[in-house]
Amino acid sequence: MSAQTDRYETAVARYLEAWNASGPEALAKAVAAAWTPDGSYTDPLAEVTGHEEIAALITGAHEQFPGFAFRLNGGVDGHHDTARFSWELVSEADGSAPVAGFDVITLDGEGRIKTVLGFLDRVPAGA
Repeated sequence: MSAQTDRYETAVARYLEAWNASGPEALAKAVAAAWTPDGSYTDPLAEVTGHEEIAALITGAHEQFPGFAFRLNGGVDGHHDTARFSWELVSEADGSAPVAGFDVITLDGEGRIKTVLGFLDRVPAGA
């Protein structure tokens, strides 16, 4: 594994840690570790900037899908300061994955996320 590949995988691991963090303090710490202070997240349902807004978005996802965790679905691919990966939102109770998506991230020189462009591939009706 090259240093560059490791950089992308580390950034995605921190990203997923933030999405799976529980409790306000752990979430704030995980978001700060993953994103730059002015980092952003955009998908078809949301557009937020900064640690507080990103944390609020993640909290909303936890409230909408209690008992679920975000998991990497496949590998991480990247070049320059950009990486892409697929993920699933998996039920810890039965392993079902009603939500899945594909994200593209851009990183700063320290490997923290500047932007996330998210695409939703599978979303349950009414979500």
